[in-house]
Amino acid sequence: MSFGSASVRPSATDACPCGEGEFGTHCGPLLDGEPAPGAERLMRSRYTAFAIGDAAHLARSWHPRTRPDEIEVGDGTRWIGLDIVSAEEGADAAEVSFRARWRHGSEAGELRERSRFVRRAGRWVYVDGDVD
Repeated sequence: MSFGSASVRPSATDACPCGEGEFGTHCGPLLDGEPAPGAERLMRSRYTAFAIGDAAHLARSWHPRTRPDEIEVGDGTRWIGLDIVSAEEGADAAEVSFRARWRHGSEAGELRERSRFVRRAGRWVYVDGDVD
């Protein structure tokens, strides 16, 4: 399964690719293994992982029941913007709807998904989603 393009990891003071704060205080710690405080924050860190090509974070934050055997990044897609449409979080289950804009060569588009998350062993993980 291939997602996004690999690029350089942002510095701690760079704007976070997810659009919230600085990388070093927002998504950076989650990509380094810190647990996400909620499903929306995990969703943002997964977007950032797609944007910078961090397949390890994608694998680690994906429920083992639904995670593909291989996660490849680097197909030339550039992820250029994220909007959270809605987030509904319970104690151990959540849904986050988002729009993620992309470019691939001269083409551009938008991915819309309603993603499902669960808390597993105290950590939020992505289960699956419905793409619009």
